[in-house]
Amino acid sequence: MASEPDDKLPPQGRFNRLRKLAGLSMHVGSEVLKTGAKHLAGSSPSELLSLGTAEKLVATLGEMKGAAMKLGQALSMDQDLLTPEVRQMLAKLQNQAPAMSYAQVSRVVKEELGAPPEELFREFSREALAAASLGQVHRAVLHDGRKVAVKVQYPGIDASMGHDMDNLGLVVKTVSKTSKMMDGTAYFQEFRDELMLELDYRREAMLAAGFSQSVAKLPDLYVPQVIVDRSARRVLTLELLEGLTLKDWVTTSPDNDARFRVARQLIRATYGPFLDAGEIHADPHPGNFMVMPDGRMGLLDFGSIKRFSPGFVAANRRMFHQALRLETLDVLALCREVGFTVDIPEAEAEALLREVLHIAGRSMRAAPYDYATCDINRDLRNHFTRNAARFLRIKPPPEAMMFFRATGGLAQNLRMLGANGDFRQVFLEVGALVEQ
Repeated sequence: MASEPDDKLPPQGRFNRLRKLAGLSMHVGSEVLKTGAKHLAGSSPSELLSLGTAEKLVATLGEMKGAAMKLGQALSMDQDLLTPEVRQMLAKLQNQAPAMSYAQVSRVVKEELGAPPEELFREFSREALAAASLGQVHRAVLHDGRKVAVKVQYPGIDASMGHDMDNLGLVVKTVSKTSKMMDGTAYFQEFRDELMLELDYRREAMLAAGFSQSVAKLPDLYVPQVIVDRSARRVLTLELLEGLTLKDWVTTSPDNDARFRVARQLIRATYGPFLDAGEIHADPHPGNFMVMPDGRMGLLDFGSIKRFSPGFVAANRRMFHQALRLETLDVLALCREVGFTVDIPEAEAEALLREVLHIAGRSMRAAPYDYATCDINRDLRNHFTRNAARFLRIKPPPEAMMFFRATGGLAQNLRMLGANGDFRQVFLEVGALVEQ
């Protein structure tokens, strides 16, 4: 087979990637500043970013892959910051991006598994099924007839990710030196460690198998089987799930009953494994959830499964159950048990944290609750913004970052689904998995 140019590889070199991001940041920053100026002048611009700027974001972040692409995926989930058109453009980063050539795919497979795809599989699609931040997925068929999805890592993405983390680490280090209150080194280290671990698909295979056990009490959820003899450090082969990803399923205009069913499954998929087994799926973008024809929800992408310390889980479990029982919480004591440190007067800290829990727990208290008009994430953002200086003195433990990423993404996905129903009962069902 004739070789193909490596024109779809992630750009290499720390300073090359920094230059690309710097140019993009200047372009985006200029537009955001203009939008802010219009707000100050009394007008109400309809969008934070134009469609043209969103297209530039998709092109640049999709080309860079890695941490940069994950940033674009996160932006596309926030319904309060961007217009539907801009979010739809950024959503292309959730499972679509410029693909690497088949020659590159074949080379990685041979390097990792000892033979090219044509020998290892009865069928192997030359076209990518989906492209993600660290690798792209191809449909294939095993020699025994089983349909599988083969995720192949982009060549050089490990170095690219390392360069991105070095660049970001320099920014964090510089900011942290200005003030102890602004010291984010522990959070950055947690983020860096978790992200770099995703590069080892052998670890992801192990996490997928473990997560399958964690959702065993939830038969409406499904984790695909790992094909161990077709997996390695940079190649992961899983059972192929049929259905529509969450973001595609929403466009089929399902009725409220269907949307409520899927919303219930999302809540169970997030909180069930956390409360029962102390782990959570911490990459909640809607490309990682599949609505299957038989009504089950398929879960995808297990590189960011986060396992928490026993103390963190126990304290959060207690807080969850007390909130469900509508008890008055000793907020400060529970947060300290979780691992928070507080450097402001206790009364101030308690008031701030109590408001956070009050906003975040709306759907756990009210029945019915309408996620179509849900303002939880917007109100939390406004609360943090209004009290930014004081919140900087209330520091969660580093491991909480991945918990917040998962639960914040869940709220965004539930808002996207827009279902109306008795969600309090759903949370009660999840809480019953682990009684106190």
